[in-house]
Amino acid sequence: MLRLVELLHKDKDIDKDIVFQGIEAALESATRKHLKSSESIAINIDRETGEIVALQEGQEIDFSNLGRITAQTAKQVIIQKIKEAERDVIYNEYVERKGTIVSGMVQRFEGPTIIINLGKTEGYLPKSEQISNEFHRPGERVRCIVGEVKKAGHRVKILLSRTHSNFVRQLFELEVPEIPEKIVEIKGLVREAGYRTKIAVFSEDPNVDCVGACVGVRGTRIKNIVDELNGEKIDIIRWDDVQEVFIPNTLKPAEVTGILLSPENQVATVVVPNDQLSLAIGKRGQNVRLASKLAGWDIDIITEVELERERERERECEESGDSTEEGADETISSEDEAGSEVEEARLTEDAGSEEVEK
Repeated sequence: MLRLVELLHKDKDIDKDIVFQGIEAALESATRKHLKSSESIAINIDRETGEIVALQEGQEIDFSNLGRITAQTAKQVIIQKIKEAERDVIYNEYVERKGTIVSGMVQRFEGPTIIINLGKTEGYLPKSEQISNEFHRPGERVRCIVGEVKKAGHRVKILLSRTHSNFVRQLFELEVPEIPEKIVEIKGLVREAGYRTKIAVFSEDPNVDCVGACVGVRGTRIKNIVDELNGEKIDIIRWDDVQEVFIPNTLKPAEVTGILLSPENQVATVVVPNDQLSLAIGKRGQNVRLASKLAGWDIDIITEVELERERERERECEESGDSTEEGADETISSEDEAGSEVEEARLTEDAGSEEVEK
């Protein structure tokens, strides 16, 4: 008995007292069924010697008289109790690891879902949580982030993900020791899994280059992360509280020559060289879309040529407005002159009629 409890404790990581309680409950249930008695039955196992004491109304019960069927019933209940205890242990362990990276081996495929062996249990990697351009083979070792953990009967269902933005965040924390040490801080991270990630970093220590720390010597750190993500592009951006500085940084690798902010509607108009427009927008608009999410501003991109055309139109509008005012002034002066001529003619007529009357 004691060897069995010790083995379950080491192998399944189940607390010894929980195993003892499960055996006691199983023996009590089986004994009550065998005796067909409603009277209280007390089963107690000595934790030091393993001796079993069974009492019914103060009278000791001899287990040797219970028979094989009762033993089988007790066995089934014990197995059930142990499975429940094992499920609770696994559930509590992975609930605490939610949002962290785990490593496992591809075991099999159930349709588009990949079943990953995590050691004590299995994890499920649905199609929606797989990077679109990745292909996995049985026996391959993969790393994922723990998403949802829930109980399903006597099992624990662990949903994994490789597309969540926290997966990239966790990879940076593993590869860049300055991040868990709080020397470098991740201020923001946005991602389109399989295509591009933008991460904004900052360091209060002026002697630490936050971008260089994430890249590593000769790019070793960032290379390990990119390899794990199967070649996904990663833009490491220096965080700045000043939006006129930070928003152009979010559009990297494109160059920015000017920026105009409209705080009332959170719109930033960014000017780029003519040959940088496609780079600033990115494939299918990915670069500017991610930059907008990271900065929290709507970003409009225009080229220097478009800016110059806009300025010319404004100048033309101003000039046309000035000429219209001059024309209006000339019209007013002409009307004044005509009015004075009419007044003089009227006065002449009045004088002539006075002479006729005389």
